[in-house]
Amino acid sequence: MDNKRPLILISNDDGFNYNGIQSLIKVARTIGDVFVVAPAVHQSGMSSAITFVKPVITTRIVDEPGYTVYLATGTPADCVKLALSQLMADHMPDLVLAGINHGYNNGLNTLYSGTMACVFEGILHGVPSVAFSFGDYGPNADTSVCEPVVKHITERVLQSGLPKDVCLNVNIPKMNGPFNGMKVTIGDMGRWINEWEHRVHPTGRDYYWLTGDFEMADNGRGITDYYWLEQGYVTVTPTHVDQTDYASMQQIADLLL
Repeated sequence: MDNKRPLILISNDDGFNYNGIQSLIKVARTIGDVFVVAPAVHQSGMSSAITFVKPVITTRIVDEPGYTVYLATGTPADCVKLALSQLMADHMPDLVLAGINHGYNNGLNTLYSGTMACVFEGILHGVPSVAFSFGDYGPNADTSVCEPVVKHITERVLQSGLPKDVCLNVNIPKMNGPFNGMKVTIGDMGRWINEWEHRVHPTGRDYYWLTGDFEMADNGRGITDYYWLEQGYVTVTPTHVDQTDYASMQQIADLLL
C-alpha cells in the first residue's frame, strides 16, 4: 500500500460479485489505496451478527499494488472486525466504506442491515465510516449512477473527518433523471406491516415468506430520509451505535430505584 495515499477499507453484505461494491471500489481507487474484505456469500439482513461457533476462513483473491481483496466466510461485521484487528493491523485505514447496497437502508431498516453493521464496526474502532445504499433492489442494478455521490462524500469525509463515534448512512434514490439534491435527515422510524405472507407447500406444509409494507412516520413533515428519498433527494443520516436513552434515565431511576 502507498503510505502517501489514503487507505480505504471496503465491505458490504451483498458479496463481492454485486455491482454495488464494484462501483464503490471503482470510485475509491481513484482516491486512495483500497483494501476489500467482503462476505464470500450473500449476507443481507444479518445486522451485526458475528460468528463465534466456527472459524472464519479468508481467501485472498487480489493482491496488487494499492488494491487487495479478501473473501471471508463470516458476516459483514466479521469482515470489518477481521480486517481491522488482523488483516490490516499494521496499517489502520483512514476510512471505512460499505455498500453500495442493492436496496435502501433507510429508517429502522438500519437495525437489520449488514451494510450498516460494517460502518458500526468502523466507528467502534475509531475509523470514520460511511455506508451507501441505492433504491434499486435488483441483482443487476446499475449502481454507476451513484458514483458521483460516492466520490463527493468520500472526498469530503477524508478531507474534514466526522464527529467522534458518528457514521453516515447515505441512501441514493433510483431516478429516471438527475437527483434533486442532497438532504441531511433523520431516520424515519415508521414500522413494517403485513410482514409475512402465508403460503402452502405442495406437500401441504405451511411456510411463510418475509414481505411487508412500510408505514412511514414522517406524515408530511419533510424531516425523514424516507420522505426525501421519495422526493428524489440523496439522504444523509448521521448515525451512532449508542442506544442509551439519556433523556429517560431519571424517569427509569425513579421507577425502579
